Amino acid sequence: MDYLPIFIKIEKQNCLVVGGGKVAARKIRLLLQADAYIKIVAPTLDRIITEQLPHKNITYLSCDFQPEQLDEISLVIAATNNQLINEKVYFAAKSRHIPVNVVDNPDLCSFIMPAIVDRSPIIIAISSSGKSPVLARLLRAHLETVIPEAYSRLANYAANFREQVKQHFSHRKNRRLFWEKIFHSQFVEMVFSGKDQAAKDYLTQALNSEIDTPPSGEVYLVGAGPGNPDLLTFRAMHLMQQADVVIYDRLVSPEILNMVRRDATQIYVGKERNKHTLPQESINNLLVRLAKEGKRVLRLKGGDPFIFGRGGEEIETLSSHHIPFQVVPGITAASGVAAYAGIPLTHRDYAQSCIFVTGHLKNDSLDLDWTTLAKPHQTVVVYMGLLGLPVLCQQLIAHGLSSTLPAAIIQQGTTQQQQVITGSLETLPGLTKSANLRPPTLIIVGEVVKLHANLAWFKVGSETK
Repeated sequence: MDYLPIFIKIEKQNCLVVGGGKVAARKIRLLLQADAYIKIVAPTLDRIITEQLPHKNITYLSCDFQPEQLDEISLVIAATNNQLINEKVYFAAKSRHIPVNVVDNPDLCSFIMPAIVDRSPIIIAISSSGKSPVLARLLRAHLETVIPEAYSRLANYAANFREQVKQHFSHRKNRRLFWEKIFHSQFVEMVFSGKDQAAKDYLTQALNSEIDTPPSGEVYLVGAGPGNPDLLTFRAMHLMQQADVVIYDRLVSPEILNMVRRDATQIYVGKERNKHTLPQESINNLLVRLAKEGKRVLRLKGGDPFIFGRGGEEIETLSSHHIPFQVVPGITAASGVAAYAGIPLTHRDYAQSCIFVTGHLKNDSLDLDWTTLAKPHQTVVVYMGLLGLPVLCQQLIAHGLSSTLPAAIIQQGTTQQQQVITGSLETLPGLTKSANLRPPTLIIVGEVVKLHANLAWFKVGSETK
């Protein structure tokens, strides 16, 4: 993030606006909405500002800016068309550690003004970090159409009942669970349709029917897909916002982690070659312990949890301890990465079957059923096979496949860092070494790789043939 998004309380605080034109008028209007005390400094004023001068919160100084005008000021906005004055305001405010914004000049800002969707007390601020204000305004216009004004009333209902809910539940988690249930109930539609008494009665009845018992735990085993956050399922997104604790592995991208509930505890348990943060048995026991503590635990796995994800082992442990769990499948790397590389895993003219295998080296060798893999008219997809690629290609050739059979390796498929290298069983190891690829990678062997040249629709990074 280029900026830390925060909301500043400036009610009854002294704010300085330097400038008297239409841009300054817009900033003054926002400050008045926040009930700030505003000092305006400008030789002349636009008519719009002049009409606001009788407002009790506004003071006007008809003069040029001087640094001493910053005394006892909490926030500064410069909205002039004079670069020298704007710089003078910025450096004077910065030297006093006062937050300052120079309109349309991000380099002279310690904070920037976002586009705002106002559903007070719900406030949504949208910023492009000063790089594309027009895009931010377009996003604001879109949100204005999908977030009705009634959300303001909904938030006020919650505020009015907040203390009652706090008194009813001794466990903070139970309060959160109660509100989550309420905001997914018919109560919301009652508020939106203006049925105020029915909404109050519903909320009171729902609160009285809840028993304040210690919260029970649960585990969500969720597939995070091959890396692109757009490929998450709706169910995955829903559970990611409910979890108290997130247990995630190495293949979960930072972009996906950023979509998890902000105040959830995150625990990394990723495994790399010769480097396991936690052994699998310890991960299993960690899930059990956290669930028994009453937490909702999100076990977030790259790809699909049941395809080389050891999800089966984890839910076996949960089941043996009578821990409730849910499983949400994800797009496995084979289907997701192949699709983004333009390589259909099955195509009637090239392959009638597809086999998934894992390519982990053990003592510098691969223990695979080479006879089954080295059959014609099929596609072989190899997970975690980067280090074992030379051995894989040698063995497939040794067991009867042509050295010219097309093969591909894809690094970080489905993401903006995707890199696709195509070749043959003979050439792919050398091409891969030259490209200095790093995990995660996926290897595809078979005639279907020929289709990549014409079907590669997602082109980023570089490609080598």
